[in-house]
Amino acid sequence: MKKIILATAILCVGMTQAQEREKGTIEIIPHVGFTISDFSGSDASDNGALSSLNFGVGADYYLNNRWSIRSGINYQTMGSDVDDEILGLSYLTIPLNANWHFGKTRKWNLNFGPSVGFLTYAKHGDLGVKDAFNSVQVGLNVGIGYKFELTKKLSLLVNYQGMAGLTDAAKDLNLRNNYGSLNAGLVFKL
Repeated sequence: MKKIILATAILCVGMTQAQEREKGTIEIIPHVGFTISDFSGSDASDNGALSSLNFGVGADYYLNNRWSIRSGINYQTMGSDVDDEILGLSYLTIPLNANWHFGKTRKWNLNFGPSVGFLTYAKHGDLGVKDAFNSVQVGLNVGIGYKFELTKKLSLLVNYQGMAGLTDAAKDLNLRNNYGSLNAGLVFKL
C-alpha cells in the first residue's frame, strides 16, 4: 500500500511540473471533435440541431508564459435539420485566437477571437445547394480547455469551442451558423 501511495504522489508531483511555456514555444495540436450546430437569424425558425464530427490541426505560438496566439485549419460541417431534411454546410475554417493560459501550472486555457470559414459544399437532402450560400463566413470563437501532460513534450488537450456567426451563411436569407464542439487533441511541443 505504501508503494502505491508513494507512486501516486510522485506521479502527481511530476504532472504538476513544467507545464508553463516560454516565449517562442510552438505547439502543434491535431484534434477531432463532436459538433452540434444550428442556425440563428430571422429566417431560422423551426430548425433543429445538426450533429457532426470535425477535425483539424492547430498551433499555439507563445508570447510569454500566459499568452499565446492560436490558429490552424479545421474541417467542420455546420447547418441544421430544416423541414426534416439535413442542410449541411462544410467549411475549411481558419481561427485567429488569443489564448490565455491560467492556473498554477497553466494547464487551463481560455481562447477567443475571429474565424474565417470557406464553404466547400452545401447539401439540402440530396440536392447540392452551394450556389445559394455565401462562399465565406466570419464568426466569433470562444473556448476553454485543459491539458493533461503525458510527457514534457506531449499532452492531451480536451476543450470546448463555440462559434457564433457574424455574417449570413445564405445569400438571400438571414441565417447565421452557430456551433458548439467538444474536442480532444494531442499537443506536441516543438
